[in-house]
Amino acid sequence: MDEARAREVLDGAGLPAGEAELLALGENAVFAVGDLVAKVGRDAELLGRAERELALAAWLAEAGVPAVRAAEEKPRLVAGHPVTLWHRLPPAVRAPEPRDLAPLLRRVHALPEPEGFALPRRELLGGVERWLRLAGDAIDPADAAFLRERRDSFAPAAAALTPRLAPGPIHGDALPRNVHVGPDGPVLVDLETFSSDLREHDLVVLALSRDRYGLDPAAYDAFTEAYGWDVREWEGCAVLRGARETASCAWVAQHAPSNPKALAEFERRVASLRDGDPEVRWYPF
Repeated sequence: MDEARAREVLDGAGLPAGEAELLALGENAVFAVGDLVAKVGRDAELLGRAERELALAAWLAEAGVPAVRAAEEKPRLVAGHPVTLWHRLPPAVRAPEPRDLAPLLRRVHALPEPEGFALPRRELLGGVERWLRLAGDAIDPADAAFLRERRDSFAPAAAALTPRLAPGPIHGDALPRNVHVGPDGPVLVDLETFSSDLREHDLVVLALSRDRYGLDPAAYDAFTEAYGWDVREWEGCAVLRGARETASCAWVAQHAPSNPKALAEFERRVASLRDGDPEVRWYPF
C-alpha cells in the first residue's frame, strides 16, 4: 500500500484526505487529520489486530494508564483496509528518555489480564524463518543455518525460564521512541506489540540497547532506578537477550537483497554472535 492508495481509503472513510498529513508509512499509513490521527491498515488481515489495539486503548484508559486514546471504539473497514481513529496528542515538550519509560512499564506490569479479549504471547523468534527466507541468496547459507540453530536452541530455553516478576501484560517494544512526553507528562504510544508474557521481555530491550546500540549507561541506570530493578541481575536475562539478538539479526537479513548497508550490518551482527562478544556495537543501516 502506497500513500496514494491510503489517501483513497481515507477519502472512502469520509475523512478529508487532501488535508491529511502523512506521519508514517509501513504496515499502517498514519495520517494527522485535524485533531485526529488516522491509521490505515495495509490489508484486511490486519483487522483483528486493529480491533485488539482499540480494545487495549479502552482497557488502558479504564486502568488509568497514560496512553494514546482511541476516538472510535471500532475500526472501520474501507475497501479492504481497516481504519482506526485516535485522539491526536499535543506537541511534545521534549524528547523521551529511558527514565520516562520506567513508570509507564511499572503501571502496565501491575495490571492483571484484560477481560473480554486475549493478548497474544510475545513471539520474539516467530519471524526468523520468514526473514531468512526473504534474504534468500543474498546472505551466506552458513549464516542462515547458524541463526536457525540459535533460534532452535533459544526457543525452548526461553520457554523454560523461571521469571523473577509475575507474568502478564507487557508493552512488547519497550523503547523510549514509544513514549510521547507532552505537557501532562509521558504517554505510551504504539500499542500494536502489547502481549502477555514474561515481564522481563520489556526490560531486556533496554539492557540490550545499552550493550549493543550505544545507549548511555547513565541513562540505563536512571531507567533501572526509576523501575526499581535491573533485569541483568536475573539469571534468565542472557536467554531472553540471546533470543532477541537472534531475531534482530534475522530481521536485518530480509533487507540484504536490496540494501548493501543492511548486508554489511547483518554480517557484523552474525560475526559478533559467532565470536560470543556481547559488546560489539550494532548500528541502524
